[in-house]
Amino acid sequence: MKYDFKVCDKKWQDRWEKAHAFEAKDDFSLPKFYALIEFPYPSGAGLHVGHIKAFQSLEVISRYKRMRGYNVLFPIGFDAFGLNTANYAIKTRRHPRDVTDENIAHFTQQLKRAGFSFDWSRVIDTTDEDYYKWTQWIFLKMFEHGLVYRDKAMVNFCPHCNVVLSNEDSQGGKCDVCHSDVIQKAKDVWYLRITKYADRMLEGLEHVDYPQNIKQQQINWIGKSTGAYVNFPIKDTDDKLRVYTTRPDTLFGATFMVIAPEHPIIDKYSARIANIEELNAYKAECAKKNEFERTQLVKEKTGVKIEGLTAINPINGAEIPIYIADYVMMSYGTGAIMAVPAHDSRDYEFAKKFGLPIIEVIKGGNIDEAAYEGDGEMINSGFLNGITTKKEAIEKAIKYLTEHGIGEAGVQYKMKDWAFNRQIYWGEPIPIIYCPKCGMVPVPYEELPLRLPDVKNIEQGVGGESPLAKIESFVNCKCPQCGGDAKRETDTMPQWAGSSWYFLRYCDPHNDKCLADPEKLRYWMPVDWYNGGMEHVTRHMIYSRFWHMFLYDIGVVPTPEPYKKRSAVGLVLGADGEKMSKSKGNVVDPNDVIEIYGADTLRTYILFMGDYGMAAPWNDSGVKGCRRFLDRVAGLTDIVKGHGVTPSLERSFHKTIKKVSSDIEEMKFNTAIAALMTLINEIYDAGTLTHEELVTFIRLLYPFAPHICEEINEYIGETKMLAFCTWPEYDEAKTIDDTIEVAIQINGKLRGTIMLPRGASKDDAIATVKADGRIAPLLEGKTIVKEIYVPDRIVNIVVR
Repeated sequence: MKYDFKVCDKKWQDRWEKAHAFEAKDDFSLPKFYALIEFPYPSGAGLHVGHIKAFQSLEVISRYKRMRGYNVLFPIGFDAFGLNTANYAIKTRRHPRDVTDENIAHFTQQLKRAGFSFDWSRVIDTTDEDYYKWTQWIFLKMFEHGLVYRDKAMVNFCPHCNVVLSNEDSQGGKCDVCHSDVIQKAKDVWYLRITKYADRMLEGLEHVDYPQNIKQQQINWIGKSTGAYVNFPIKDTDDKLRVYTTRPDTLFGATFMVIAPEHPIIDKYSARIANIEELNAYKAECAKKNEFERTQLVKEKTGVKIEGLTAINPINGAEIPIYIADYVMMSYGTGAIMAVPAHDSRDYEFAKKFGLPIIEVIKGGNIDEAAYEGDGEMINSGFLNGITTKKEAIEKAIKYLTEHGIGEAGVQYKMKDWAFNRQIYWGEPIPIIYCPKCGMVPVPYEELPLRLPDVKNIEQGVGGESPLAKIESFVNCKCPQCGGDAKRETDTMPQWAGSSWYFLRYCDPHNDKCLADPEKLRYWMPVDWYNGGMEHVTRHMIYSRFWHMFLYDIGVVPTPEPYKKRSAVGLVLGADGEKMSKSKGNVVDPNDVIEIYGADTLRTYILFMGDYGMAAPWNDSGVKGCRRFLDRVAGLTDIVKGHGVTPSLERSFHKTIKKVSSDIEEMKFNTAIAALMTLINEIYDAGTLTHEELVTFIRLLYPFAPHICEEINEYIGETKMLAFCTWPEYDEAKTIDDTIEVAIQINGKLRGTIMLPRGASKDDAIATVKADGRIAPLLEGKTIVKEIYVPDRIVNIVVR
């Protein structure tokens, strides 16, 4: 059979769609399998081959699971709100709705052309009003339960463009658009209290099937630490500087303090600070730096001593100077730190630069050369002297702090509460109203969705205000509580909002009465297998686990965790071995590959190119090799004869069924394909195969290359589409070879191998080895001392 992919790809895609082959059934009597991919952001660039690899793993597993009798939910959607689309729409003077619809249509065409078996009846779009109604609903539930609040925070702001910028858009302190100096500006920020769930998320990792490196990344992101809060009095005032430290045992070595340049204590005591102008000038310079630049470890240490304020070390009464420095942030901890230069590298560098005392309190290093950050005996530490274990020293220090009212045990998290608003048009409107009498009032649930107004100008306003702030018909409203004049919140939610619960909506995407039907959630949740990129295992996965846990707490969802299992995909690199990017010109468009070689070649190659979880470079020769393999598969129709079993192939078929089955379950796709390549070589060596054997072969290959397999299936007279067929079974006894390779040793040294009948007796094995033409000469003239036989593994003859 000659395979014409240009005809057959479209033919079978149309037939699958007409037959509703991949639509999940809400039949709760069936065993279910919920496979989830990270739904794509529909950019103007379209899909690249990295997307294909990311989606192809669960595509193969979903087709395989359907053949194993599972009711499979394998959905697709689009995470379509966000800054990129908004900026593109502004630049091209188009509405982001039109841009989004166009991009989604392009993505859909690419995905269907690749033959993915998504359930297209459940497509979701985060920008759809029927979807973001429920995003707003979840936000209001969080507001209702005290998980939403507003506070001021420092943000990156470009005074020329009048926009708030992310750290990524303001590297080097310059606006990425106009290259003007970026300043730090205080703005009101909405926060979600994600830190309230920090311990729950850490504990939950013990009950899910995630690779250890993914678990560790989440543990590091949450960053739980235990230590103590310590209050340092400011001399001749009633105020104290409160610090958090994981090493309260080193308090006797604290020789200075550092506070954030924005710390309110500076303004409060500005009249008594002799060098306030110098401090203000330094603060202005810090305002030009983003958070990353201020906190990076490898940079020159800068700071200014506060002349007029002195702290008291509460544990020994010593007066210590207070500095401001850019590496201390008001948004981290308390905005103040105690510095122990003898045992902290950053403090050591700071102390050396400014000539500050360095007091050793832990034996073990040479503080004339560097800070010592290891463990050792406590010295110069009063009641802690002589203690040799860190644990005991910390416990004793915390006990002292508590008993003397100068501190207490504490816990901190590296993860901060989630800053949840953006000043752009293209996002979910935050459903909050500001009333002069009633304060912040939620939009009534029955009035959701709070829709984005249809406007032409979506550029930010002066001062970085949201474009919605300029629309009086949107802003001005009535208070739902008192009926008086009020104003709406004009910021929108971040792109992360819609992706924090999308997996739930797939269970019941057309429900207009609730987020999803509870019975359907009980059946489909949790997600059985979630696959995606390593770049999303922290923020997105942590955010979505947080939302899910909250919804579990209020009884909306039935499971404490959203994802039972998580795996990660390795990057597809360019042919040059570099990460694909437009600027490097090494991006591969899947449409280009499909146009030349067909969808099945792309699908097969993308999983054959190497270990699925590892990065691998694109190789055109490998693509051509996979195309040749599929041509050989099509050629099997020319040598099929008769029915039943070909004796010389029977064992190979059973072994291949077993291997391909286990390899798919373990995401060893490259070795599964390699096993099929080995089998086809054996088939061609045999010169023939039966009808039933060809059916078995194409069913094994079908999850990887479904179009050609469906075409062969029809060509040989089968009437049932493979999409509705069952997976081949194997007989374990027929996967075991009759003969086995056994090592031959003389005096423990390997001298060769020999094929023996499986389970051969010791006498037969020894006799066969002695008669072997390679071994007999080695035994001539020697006395055999001992004959050792490890069945099916080793024959060792000891001679002298």
